[in-house]
Amino acid sequence: MVSRMHEFVLHNGEIVKASSQVLAPGQVGLLSGWGVFSTVKVVDGVLFAWERHWARMNRDAKRMHVPFPSDPDAVRERLENLVAANGSPNATMRIAVVRNRGGIWEGPGLTRDYDLVALTTGLKEWGEGVKLTVAPQARHAASTFAGAKVLSWAANLVYLEEAQDKGFNEVILLNERDEISECTSANIFLAQGDRVWTPPLRSGCLPGVTRDLLLADVKAPGIEVKERDLTTADIEKADELFITSTTRDLLPVLSVDGTQIPRNSRVRKALQYAFSAYTASYVAARKARVSPQG
Repeated sequence: MVSRMHEFVLHNGEIVKASSQVLAPGQVGLLSGWGVFSTVKVVDGVLFAWERHWARMNRDAKRMHVPFPSDPDAVRERLENLVAANGSPNATMRIAVVRNRGGIWEGPGLTRDYDLVALTTGLKEWGEGVKLTVAPQARHAASTFAGAKVLSWAANLVYLEEAQDKGFNEVILLNERDEISECTSANIFLAQGDRVWTPPLRSGCLPGVTRDLLLADVKAPGIEVKERDLTTADIEKADELFITSTTRDLLPVLSVDGTQIPRNSRVRKALQYAFSAYTASYVAARKARVSPQG
């Protein structure tokens, strides 16, 4: 069964039906992709790693000249109200901030510099792993806007659709130096023994929240996670390969362009165990803060 958007969405401060006509072509960011977004996992009603998602969106908004809300706590409260309205305590949430003004296509009667829109859907079952293919010249690492998570997402969707038409699940995107950057909606990790490597931000990859947690806060005994420039030649030497994203956690790679990847998941499983423990601790701490005292 294909997952669909839930019944209600958040439009600025109001929860409205998803079918409501609340957006207009004259919002310049709507038709030009001038905005930023993030995808957040909702766990037991808690927006997991909200602070990191907010910080990344805020950074990208400044870089892209997108007006942005000033109060993360107020926004989180409204997003939690959306979760409650949809009866979806375990879900995937998409949050977008769209620029409204600027240029000759700005519509009449706009009273806000931006619109904040959020929607939820069910959690996706990703299966036992993914089959990847490789796309050259798919990231421009030297771009001023490399790594920004912006609404102009069509190129990623085309890469993904073309890969899926050929029987693959995702795409390894190479930059102009033929280095591995990322996938269309995931970061990539390579394990050799107890060392785990992921491409640095200079590869042009997006600074994923799960990636950031594995590099900074999530620790598994004896396993070291660091950044390193990687090429497709490094895949041939890998003991394990996995991708990460907000909705996938740590998902093993089964093959790359038909070449099987070793199914030794010792390191990934250890990191996934540590990541799950971190998630549970984060959720418990958030619920304790918002629970009534007495």
